[in-house]
Amino acid sequence: MAAIATGVSLNHISRESSDIRRLADFYKEIFGLEEIESPNFGEFKVIWLKAPGNFALHLIERNPSFNLPEGPWSATSPVADPSHLPRGHHICFNVSNFQSFSKTLKEKGIQTFEKSLPNGKVKQVFFFDPDGNGLEVAGQ
Repeated sequence: MAAIATGVSLNHISRESSDIRRLADFYKEIFGLEEIESPNFGEFKVIWLKAPGNFALHLIERNPSFNLPEGPWSATSPVADPSHLPRGHHICFNVSNFQSFSKTLKEKGIQTFEKSLPNGKVKQVFFFDPDGNGLEVAGQ
């Protein structure tokens, strides 16, 4: 059976937040994402960030009238333990400076969980952004 879509590539991932500036500053500081021109949607604010390549992260101002949990920490059963993230929802970034990256997270007081793939070739560190979204960083 042939796929319906052709020429597929990831365009962006979006995260909603009640404080998109705080979240943008986090992703700029931790991952070096670049803030790029964002459209003016009028009724809500957005900040668009770009990583090298074609990956974009769109931060969208949360609509307080929507009855959605803002993030994992605001859900009915909050999970603030990064050791649960390998089997949970998360976004993964690759870095070329894994050891110093992981060390800097800890120096900033960010709680992390580290492990490696079973073959030991890829190291992983799991943690949360300020809104409680799961993140993984992989490196060697």
